[in-house]
Amino acid sequence: MTTFHRTVSTYKDGAYTMPGEYYTSPAIFAEESERLFPRSWHCVGRSSALANAGDYVLRTVAGESLIILRDRGGELRAFFNVCRHRGTRLCEVAKGQFSETIQCPYHAWTYTTDGRLIGAPQMQDVAGFDKRDFPLHSAALAEWEGFIFVNVATEPEPFAEVFAPMLGRLTRFGLEQLTVGHSVTYEVAANWKLVFQNYSECLHCPMIHPELTAVLPYQSGANDLTEGPFLGGYMEIMAHADSATMSGRACARFLTPDMPLDDRRRAYYYSLMPNMLLSIHPDYANYYVVTPLAADRTRVESEWMFNPDSTADASFNPDDAIRFWDVTNRQDWHIVEQSHLGIASRRYTPGPYSPRESIPAAWDREYLRQMGRS
Repeated sequence: MTTFHRTVSTYKDGAYTMPGEYYTSPAIFAEESERLFPRSWHCVGRSSALANAGDYVLRTVAGESLIILRDRGGELRAFFNVCRHRGTRLCEVAKGQFSETIQCPYHAWTYTTDGRLIGAPQMQDVAGFDKRDFPLHSAALAEWEGFIFVNVATEPEPFAEVFAPMLGRLTRFGLEQLTVGHSVTYEVAANWKLVFQNYSECLHCPMIHPELTAVLPYQSGANDLTEGPFLGGYMEIMAHADSATMSGRACARFLTPDMPLDDRRRAYYYSLMPNMLLSIHPDYANYYVVTPLAADRTRVESEWMFNPDSTADASFNPDDAIRFWDVTNRQDWHIVEQSHLGIASRRYTPGPYSPRESIPAAWDREYLRQMGRS
């Protein structure tokens, strides 16, 4: 679910949904896994999850297991979970802390948290062997607004160039300072693209989301990003409500004390290709990491974030926002699963987008461009 234009100025006459094989074909999914995902910048969570030296999490990006960690000097790093000796996975536990080093469980090759090889048993007798030649393989890493992004390409396009439309756009919300208050993981029996397309329009909201339409009128707002890999804009909160919560009341302090007046009456929704959805409300934000598992299976991980000073208030009620989006999310996952089942029918043919679906139409164009089909 996200926003719409007041006008149809960016709507492309004749825009249709994509053919069914883009959602159901294992061959298309395999092509995405080789062509699209490995060269993209993927969100892997919040930098605050790695607060201390040695903290790490394992993340799978474009089919690659990565160790995301904070090294002993405090720098964030991403390493392929591959020993330089015989390729063994270095780490199996999903998250934890390395005390001083990272050691392979097979033959005890040992690395520092900045990736240098410092121990290689029995290699001292190998002519010409130099530990400096065998550091851990790194993946490119960048931080933006408190989020960590990684790229597994050998020569990735610089993050600052790819994310130029987003740099500075959301700084006023203080996202970097927010504290995670709740996390949840969903499994969705549908293609990952349907998750993005569903998030990118609210034409379905009156039919699917009674709780949401009670506080966010589906025809309100405007989009400020209408082409390319980053899409979205804002919706206006109804006059009787303060936020997108079950009660309609604010559940926490404003994200920042000096939040502009306009932003206090708006909710912002952005999709960041290929794996992030970001929702910003006056009193909380939540985001989604979308992980394609197969042509018909998707994992969605979500976290709710709040102004850390809110915990001092007796009125702090994070569950009001958490329940609101958990209900809405489950409504969305059910309908995209039904959509996937219908698209899998031999009688499915592409259908026309309406003017209120200009953002999913734009998302399709960018996806097809990145797949080399524009």
